[in-house]
Amino acid sequence: METMVWRVLGTGSAVAAGILANKVVTELWKHSGRDEILDPRDPRTPAKEAILFAALTGLAVGAARVVVTRKAASYFAKSTGHLPKPMQEGQA
Repeated sequence: METMVWRVLGTGSAVAAGILANKVVTELWKHSGRDEILDPRDPRTPAKEAILFAALTGLAVGAARVVVTRKAASYFAKSTGHLPKPMQEGQA
């Protein structure tokens, strides 16, 4: 049962953080003087801007996922008295 709880808690929080981070980067991009929404896959988008946008998005999403996964693991450990089993086994 604990494994299922951790999967829901850990994965759910990581996915939510990724979505939120993506939205934040998109809004910051628009507010930085770039009015259009950038699609890095579109060949009409300048390569420099596409790469910069992709790098910022990747960094923000990755950092957000790490932070919330650590917080979720901390909460899980406080609730159960131990880290989630995948983390104990080095698989998380």
